[in-house]
Amino acid sequence: MILDGKGLSAKRLELLKESILKEGLTPRLATVIVGDDPASHMYVRMKHRACEQVGIDSVNITLPADTNTKTVLDRIRQLNEDPDIDGILVQLPLPRGIDTEVIIASILPEKDVDGFHPLNMGRLMTGLPGPRPCTPKGIMTLLSEYKIQTTGKRAVVVGRSVDVGRPIALLLLHADATVTICHSKTENLTDITKQADILVTAAGKAGII
Repeated sequence: MILDGKGLSAKRLELLKESILKEGLTPRLATVIVGDDPASHMYVRMKHRACEQVGIDSVNITLPADTNTKTVLDRIRQLNEDPDIDGILVQLPLPRGIDTEVIIASILPEKDVDGFHPLNMGRLMTGLPGPRPCTPKGIMTLLSEYKIQTTGKRAVVVGRSVDVGRPIALLLLHADATVTICHSKTENLTDITKQADILVTAAGKAGII
């Protein structure tokens, strides 16, 4: 079975557009990008394009690569205090010299659309409602759309990053899967992955499976 992520994405965008129109909302997203990494700029453009598709206003703040942590914190503080901004997304990774953990923790939890704030990560850990990291949430949505059963299944997650590996492991655990997390130090990786009913690779390394 081929899981059509692009098709599901288009479907979800259309549903979101209809919901925004029905509720008469005009949400506004602010993105913050530091430096000139081509991949990061591409991802930000895609996010703004998606916003335009569904009727979300968006604004992008671009800062030079030599920006320091304090300057980024000042911009986030302004966005936190702006009542017209509903969500804030800081594009990762940030350049060396900027304290990523401090930056993420400075975003108001209720405006943290990535779900990376420590409070929102805690809500994920305990199963309380809150924003979820987008890639793990997308994986769970894909499994649900195709009615792939998770209860009682053995799920193996390869990768332990805080933005994908650990969150998807927790979401699968909340969905009653039996979860194993593998990483760069895991022994007998091939043997473990062969036992998986559901295998999620989030290691950022081609050919690891």
